[in-house]
Amino acid sequence: MLRAGIVGLPNVGKSTLFNALTTRKAEAANYPFCTIEPNVGIVTVPDARLEPLARIAKTAVRIPATFEFVDIAGLVKGASKGEGLGNKFLSHIREVDAVVQVVRCFDDKDVVHVSDALDPLADIETIATELVLADLESLGKQKERLEKLARGGQKEAKAVLAVAEKLVPHLDAGRPALTLDLTEEEKAAARGFFLLTMKPTLFACNVAEADLARADDLPLVAKVRAWAEAHSGSEAVAISAKIEAELGELSPEDAKEYLASHGVDESGVGRLIRAAYHLLGLRTYFTAGEKEARAWTIHAGDTAPQAAGVIHSDFEKGFIKAETVAYGDLVAQGSMAAAREAGVVRQEGRDYVVKDGDVMLFKFSV
Repeated sequence: MLRAGIVGLPNVGKSTLFNALTTRKAEAANYPFCTIEPNVGIVTVPDARLEPLARIAKTAVRIPATFEFVDIAGLVKGASKGEGLGNKFLSHIREVDAVVQVVRCFDDKDVVHVSDALDPLADIETIATELVLADLESLGKQKERLEKLARGGQKEAKAVLAVAEKLVPHLDAGRPALTLDLTEEEKAAARGFFLLTMKPTLFACNVAEADLARADDLPLVAKVRAWAEAHSGSEAVAISAKIEAELGELSPEDAKEYLASHGVDESGVGRLIRAAYHLLGLRTYFTAGEKEARAWTIHAGDTAPQAAGVIHSDFEKGFIKAETVAYGDLVAQGSMAAAREAGVVRQEGRDYVVKDGDVMLFKFSV
C-alpha cells in the first residue's frame, strides 16, 4: 500500500490533521516534537460514485479505496545537520511515496510558533532548504562511488553518474529534484538515488475555523498556492484541522449541520485525500455486484490484467478479457443489462489501459 507522509514544522497542526484523516488518535499537544515515532493510519478515499453503483447492483455493501497516511515528526531549521529530530525525520520521509506538507495559515497566540512569526512561505522554504541540503549530502556520497565505478569502465555507472551531475547544480540552486527536466531513462536512474525532493508534494493550508468558508480568498493561502505552482508544480488545499478533528466526533447528520454553520458544504479533508490519492498517481476502477460495490486502487497507466491482479493474482495470470463500461454510461442506463443493450459495454483485452471510473467484470481461467 502506498504512503503519503504528513510533514511540517512543529505546531502547524500535523497531528490534529492526521487524527481527522484516520481512525487512529495521534498525540497532539502545544509543544515541539510531540510526534517522535511516525503514526500510521489507513485512510478511505471519499468517492460519490460508490452510492449510485451500489443502488444499481442492489447491494448495501460499499467498500471505498484506501491508502496510508503517516504522521512524521516536526522538522526544524538545521534538520539536515541533525538538529531537533532531523535525522529521524529525514529517514521517515524516505519511507513514504509522497509528501503532504501542512502549512500554518492561522494566527493563534495560544499556539506556539517555532519562529515566533506567522509566515507560511518562510516555513515552506525552511523545509525545502533542509530537504535539498540532505539530498546534496546524500548525492555527493553516491556520486563519489559512481565516479570510482565509472573510472573502472562500468558503462551503467557512467550513465547514472551523468544524471547525478545534472542533479547537483539543480539542487544547488535550491530547486527540488522532481522539477529537473529528465528523460524517462534518466528519471529511472534518478529514482535510484532515493532523494527526498524527488517525492511529489501537496500543500495543506491549515486555516482558522472562522476562515474556512473564505479560505480561497485569504492572502496567505493564495501565496502558498502561487509558491507551490511556481516551485514544485503542485497544488495547495485549504483545510481547518481543528474543524476536521471536531467533525470526527460527530454523526454524519450532525457533521453536515456543523459544516453548514461554518459556511461550507464539504469537508476539506475529503478534498485533501482525493488530491493526495491522485498525487500518488493512483486511480480507481469499480466492481459492482450483489455482494458489494467496491473501489479498487490502481496506478495511472495500468492495463486490464494488472487491474485484475489487484483483486487476485490468479485473475492476472489467467486473464482472458474484461467486460468494461464507463461509470457515467452505466449510471445513465441504470443497469448492466440496459448498458449492454445500448452498446456501451465493451470487451477489452490485455493491452487495454484502465480509465479512472471504469466498471469492470473480469473473465479468467485458472
